[in-house]
Amino acid sequence: MFLDEGFGKLDSETLDAALNALESLRLSGRTIAVIRHIYHLTRHIPVRIDVKRTGVGTSTIHVKG
Repeated sequence: MFLDEGFGKLDSETLDAALNALESLRLSGRTIAVIRHIYHLTRHIPVRIDVKRTGVGTSTIHVKG
């Protein structure tokens, strides 16, 4: 499943609930790809692919975790 997050609009309690739900899904063996735009969410996502723009029409990919 791909999830284009929108977490920036959530209050802290709702954000924690959403992240806990995602963690429960991960622990049950489900694979979820989160398209995130908020940097501080990276500590909640142990395995990720970071894509960074390096110029016009180019980018680098880093796999972490």
